[in-house]
Amino acid sequence: MIGLISATAAGAAARDRLAAAWSTRTRVYDGPVADAVRRAFAECDQMVCFLATGAVVRLVAPLLSDKGADPGVVCVDEAGRFAVSLVGGHVGGANELAREVGELLGAEPVVTTATDAVGVPGLDTLGLPVEGDLAGVSRAMLDGEPVVLERESPWPLPALPPNVGSPAEPGAAVVRVSDRVGETAAREVVLRPPSLVVGVGASRGAPVEEVLDLVRDALREAGLSARSVAGLATVDAKSEEPGIVGAAERLGVPVVTYTAEELAAVAVPNPSDAPLAAVGTPSVAEAAALLGGGELLVPKRKSVRADGRPAMATCAVVRRPARGRLAVVGLGPGARDLLTPRATAELRRAAVLVGLDQYVDQIRDLLRPGTLILESGLGAEEERARTAVAEARRGQAVALIGSGDAGVYAMASPALAEASDDIDVVGVPGVTAALAAGAILGAPLGHDHVSISLSDLHTPWEVIERRVRAAAEADIVVTFYNPRSRGRDWQLPKALAILAEHREPSTPVGVVRNASRPDESSRVTTLGSLDPGIVDMMTVVTVGNTATREIAGRMVTPRGYRWQKEPR
Repeated sequence: MIGLISATAAGAAARDRLAAAWSTRTRVYDGPVADAVRRAFAECDQMVCFLATGAVVRLVAPLLSDKGADPGVVCVDEAGRFAVSLVGGHVGGANELAREVGELLGAEPVVTTATDAVGVPGLDTLGLPVEGDLAGVSRAMLDGEPVVLERESPWPLPALPPNVGSPAEPGAAVVRVSDRVGETAAREVVLRPPSLVVGVGASRGAPVEEVLDLVRDALREAGLSARSVAGLATVDAKSEEPGIVGAAERLGVPVVTYTAEELAAVAVPNPSDAPLAAVGTPSVAEAAALLGGGELLVPKRKSVRADGRPAMATCAVVRRPARGRLAVVGLGPGARDLLTPRATAELRRAAVLVGLDQYVDQIRDLLRPGTLILESGLGAEEERARTAVAEARRGQAVALIGSGDAGVYAMASPALAEASDDIDVVGVPGVTAALAAGAILGAPLGHDHVSISLSDLHTPWEVIERRVRAAAEADIVVTFYNPRSRGRDWQLPKALAILAEHREPSTPVGVVRNASRPDESSRVTTLGSLDPGIVDMMTVVTVGNTATREIAGRMVTPRGYRWQKEPR
């Protein structure tokens, strides 16, 4: 929850804008400002104070205790010009909150955290629990000192500065990625990857404490960190068992369930007749932990009850194999403000970027220092897809970029055809060329529509022609991608002729070149008068259906509401 505090009418107006936009995330604190700050500090994860920075400093200073527990605090000035991340920039999320507030209110976010200021990822912002000398190692990273990177398994990390990964030398700072417990030395931090899966079985009514103590004891005796547990796995018949659900909540991890049939197919070292009779599989704990693959670190063990009664819980621990991560990112049509926040976040998360050289140039400034950039020219789509998948299989965090939406005539198809289930794949949607052009033209896509590429480099023209003819006969609005190039100058006239067999010469046609880019141009013409010579590969051509009209210079395809047909 985000607490909102203001003292003046101007501050209250901005406060109310946030409260209206984030109604489920915020709570307004009224009354005397000092009391409101104290209550919000105690009750909220984050705070936005519409007060002078000095006033907030004096009010929150006596309340600060620990950076790992204090809420993130953002200050917004009376004029709404700046959103200042004051306290808890990383752990408290104030840096990101300042950016969100700035975007909503039109304020400039002010972030002074040292790592953020120079584009270096804070070790406490990588999405993994971190322990040890965070300040000392971060300082070494910022100062360019040699920092050793030790990874027991190749869990994907964002790009790190070039000085991280240096050869070991006495006194060097160390970043270690490990699920094993142990004392951390000076100038050493440990990142805890989500590498452990705990399989759990439980009798009906097993107490939460019995399940929780069993899991914690198993981890402790094996020298494993509870902060690396990714989830508790069990049979679906136990998905709502209070002891398992409660233990997962206490550990802060999800419960993952499988069917008895899935578990019965897993070979385990310690099968038993008891779970077979109860839920239909000879193993729950070991099978559930092993189902996703990995190394069995703790074979099945039973809980021990102080009263000597039979155990009600079992568990097993598996270290799952590290998986690389491939984000297929759509960059939109070109304008920076049409690049989605999720796409920006994935670009910042990547250690490796793969893309067409001209697209890399569009977003190069958004990448973290140290990002490995693998770029190539036109015509190397399949090579880029193979490269991105190969890098992900090496355990890297990879972003494969494409224009518009990466799944529309772009890189998602060749990449996913190359990828298998040994890596994690994330799709990040983008604004397509058809949508960008449609917004410029008006509302040509207001009813059913289809996109067709006229490039016959990968699709035979006979197939393309059949699709164009089907769209023409079905009276569907058509957007043509890749309409005309120097070597392909007859396909667009042929496609337009096919449409003309079913549509009047007066049918509106929109032509948009370089949608959303500085040299954008557009025009609305007709099917009968369109000159294909004005079209090139940077152009999108949208042909209306029989209902499409030009209204005030804009293309409009009616939705077909009944009231539009009624006499006025």
